[in-house]
Amino acid sequence: MKIAYCIPSLYISGGMERVLTIKANYFADELGYDVTIIMTDGGMKPPYYELSPKVHLIQLNIDFEVLWTLPLFKKALVYLEKQRLYRRKLTECLLRLKPDITVSMLRREINFICDIHDGSIKIGEIHINRDNFRDFDGRDKNPIKKLASEIWMKQLIRQLKRLRLFVCLTEEDKAKWTELDNVIVMPNPLSFNTKNYSNCEKKRVIAVGRYVHEKGFDMLIKAWSSIVVKHPDWNLYGYGKGDRTLYQNIVEQLHVERSCHLNGEEKQIEKQYVESSIYMLSSRFEGFGLVLLEAMSCGIPPVAFSCPYGPKAIIKDGVDGYLVENGNIKQLADKVNYLIEHNDIRKMMGRNAGETAKKYNINCVGGKWNEIFENLLKEK
Repeated sequence: MKIAYCIPSLYISGGMERVLTIKANYFADELGYDVTIIMTDGGMKPPYYELSPKVHLIQLNIDFEVLWTLPLFKKALVYLEKQRLYRRKLTECLLRLKPDITVSMLRREINFICDIHDGSIKIGEIHINRDNFRDFDGRDKNPIKKLASEIWMKQLIRQLKRLRLFVCLTEEDKAKWTELDNVIVMPNPLSFNTKNYSNCEKKRVIAVGRYVHEKGFDMLIKAWSSIVVKHPDWNLYGYGKGDRTLYQNIVEQLHVERSCHLNGEEKQIEKQYVESSIYMLSSRFEGFGLVLLEAMSCGIPPVAFSCPYGPKAIIKDGVDGYLVENGNIKQLADKVNYLIEHNDIRKMMGRNAGETAKKYNINCVGGKWNEIFENLLKEK
């Protein structure tokens, strides 16, 4: 089976890049697929995550990233020219490769992928929820932006209808795509298979995510400031990429420097999970919540905001973790306090969390993908 994926690049440490790498490696190494990943940006920069030598990479060198450096009046003209170049190069590439299935990661190729007549079945994957895709979430009241959002979404829907399949991450998000009848749900696979598990005895809480508004580290720190009053011998460790300055200022304002430790990105994050006893997720929204699964796979019970759109699909409230009202800082703190104060429940939920996570290993998720691909080819 020949599969081609279209993605901007693999050199950054993003969730979409990580998930694609896991799937591509599994398809090539375990199922014997002929897998090609076609990129537009990043030049000769190596993939951030380890990629199987059996996976082929094609760099089209469109360089959309140059748009970030251009003044506004130049961006539109340069974008249109690069989009034309991308369409021509991707068409030539797919006609040469002749894949059985071409997968768009819903970037710039979604505008024309169905017009490329290379004989492949076209499907699309979205790695964030509809409401927050490209930040068109309806909160901005600027009438020009609102009009642009509506026009863009209508254009997107027209293209998505033409796909054989459109794949989203949760049932909750699937329900948002009311205009489509080709939507299926496929969760992300776990990013690692661990044999190491936390004993949930260390007085250590962990949070992982980029230091950006959507991940809610401001609310996390506020919740922690009340937790540490009751439990001054416990510590919170945060890990992620991005500028921590804003959040470090909140730590200092709330005088929790001695117990709240904000760190940069950690490549050996599995070790940090195993050394922890509780996971906190304070996101305002998620596409899925892969970090939840990572923590749970290491036997850590999570306490998470019931934010759109991932945690409710993963956590069984009261069984393998706790869900609290989205944005309710007091509830978040109360449930963490409860787990700190009840060792037996914390350990029991940790064991349950480890069992829950097993359903998301790459053998399970990859097997479901294989079934989907085989059925598509039978119907071709």
